Amino acid sequence: MKARVHVMLKNGVLDPQGEAVRHALGSLGFEGVEGVRQGKVIELDLADGTSEDTVKEMCEKLLANTVIESYSIELA
Repeated sequence: MKARVHVMLKNGVLDPQGEAVRHALGSLGFEGVEGVRQGKVIELDLADGTSEDTVKEMCEKLLANTVIESYSIELA
C-alpha cells in the first residue's frame, strides 16, 4: 500500500522559496506568474491495512509542522 502526503505552507505564511521561484520565472521571460507556493510530497510504502488515521498521526507528529503547514493524504 502506498500513501502520498502533500505538505504546503498555510495561506498567509511567508513562502520565501516560492517567491524566489516566482522571481526566477519572471527573469526567464515567463510573464503572468503572480504567485508561487512551494511544498513537498512524501511517499510512504506501508503495510496493507495501515489506516488513514495512522498516516494522519504520522503527519501530526513528524511529517508536517501543523502550526504553519497543512497537509493532504492520498492512499493507493
